[in-house]
Amino acid sequence: MDPILIILIGIAVVLFCIIVLRLHAVISLLFAALVTGFLTSPDLIYNFGIHQGMSDQQALSLSQQGIGTRLTQAFGNTSGRIGILIALASVIGTCLMRSGAAERIIRGLLKLFGTKNSSFAFLTGSFTLAIPVFFDTVFYLMIPLVKSISIRNTKKFSLYLMTIIAGGVMAHSLIPPTPGPLFVAKEMGIDLGAMILGGLVIGSITALSGYFYALWANKKWDLPMRETPDISLDELKTYSEKDSKELPGLFISFLPILLPVLLITGNTILNMIVGGKETEITSYEEVWLKTFSVIGDSNIALAISSIIALSLLWSRIKDIDKFKKYIYEAIVSAGIIVLITSAGGAFGKMLQQTGIGIRIEELSSNYHMAILPLAFIITAVVRTAQGSATVAMVTAIGVMSGVSGADGGYPFHPVYLAMVIGCGSKIFPWMNDSAFWIITKMSGMEEKETIRFFSFLLTVMGISGLIAIMILSSLFPFV
Repeated sequence: MDPILIILIGIAVVLFCIIVLRLHAVISLLFAALVTGFLTSPDLIYNFGIHQGMSDQQALSLSQQGIGTRLTQAFGNTSGRIGILIALASVIGTCLMRSGAAERIIRGLLKLFGTKNSSFAFLTGSFTLAIPVFFDTVFYLMIPLVKSISIRNTKKFSLYLMTIIAGGVMAHSLIPPTPGPLFVAKEMGIDLGAMILGGLVIGSITALSGYFYALWANKKWDLPMRETPDISLDELKTYSEKDSKELPGLFISFLPILLPVLLITGNTILNMIVGGKETEITSYEEVWLKTFSVIGDSNIALAISSIIALSLLWSRIKDIDKFKKYIYEAIVSAGIIVLITSAGGAFGKMLQQTGIGIRIEELSSNYHMAILPLAFIITAVVRTAQGSATVAMVTAIGVMSGVSGADGGYPFHPVYLAMVIGCGSKIFPWMNDSAFWIITKMSGMEEKETIRFFSFLLTVMGISGLIAIMILSSLFPFV
């Protein structure tokens, strides 16, 4: 069966289960993954394995695995990647809100930037944080602040939510040293400095377009601020009305957010500067590298932060029953999110194993289009079809590696092509994307609302990036 037909069936199944049958997202996604996996022939799986760089034996072994084995492996891989992070982030978020630390941070931000500029402060803050840190980590750390500030004016909840998404998601996709842009730069032979500069320029343009979309969407659609298992709206309201003397200090409030960012950033920068040296690494540098490779790991960094957050919460309430209750609620909330995102990751992996990336490559070879729009469309189609931005970028690079001008090169600096691939990888994330479910459940949205305030937002940003890149590549080709 053609991979495109399998993809369409998989999409139809998950939409039917969630929208019509109103089944829980975990059941719907796992059922759709099973149907997709059942329809995918061993030949398609084998070709997928070879295309992924597996040896002949590894690809054959994968194609001979039962659907149950492939599904559980995909589920487990997603859970292993995000499970601990979500659990720790849930604990940190609960501690920040219930200790009053999130409220204290919000009062500090409002004092510094003013109420009118708070949404722009969220945008620039998440954009800056997401350059060295994964977007999901940035989102975990900032969602408690969004809830705390939104309780003052619930009509701006969607605006604040979209600004942290708009700022973080494009910086993560365009600006090294995050892994995606680093991989693209390496594969295309682009100087790291040029990649950073291009990412900053295009990332700023797309983030601003996302900000304007957020302003428009906030006025067009109402997004009610719903209660989530970690804290009720009444409790948030109570914290917002407390006297400042009843809240913890600003430094200790910020520490659980700031510390993991510093540790992860330190690890990233050390690996980029020291680890990339051509000369021999000194014993002193090696010690720092080893130290930050441990404490700068995202799981360890958040674990350290959670210990601080737990200590902060205990210092404020000093009630063992309440303390245990709050942490229990945080873990239960995290467990549901882990299940849903892992099911979404499994569904996405089953879609990948159909070989949709290979099929898109075959189709694109039959069309002669301008280089930049072609790269954008290929990346966007693959991303939407199977849910992984990384797979979409790798596929697009593979296709475009054989495309060049008559003189043996591109008519513009290759950094423009790298940027357009990054923008294309953001187009319309939906239910096969684990980030879709993380944002849905941690913000208390319904699926149709996430499409409005997340999927459409990223699509607008991706398209604005394409337009900006095409204009800039014409005016400043740099070749």
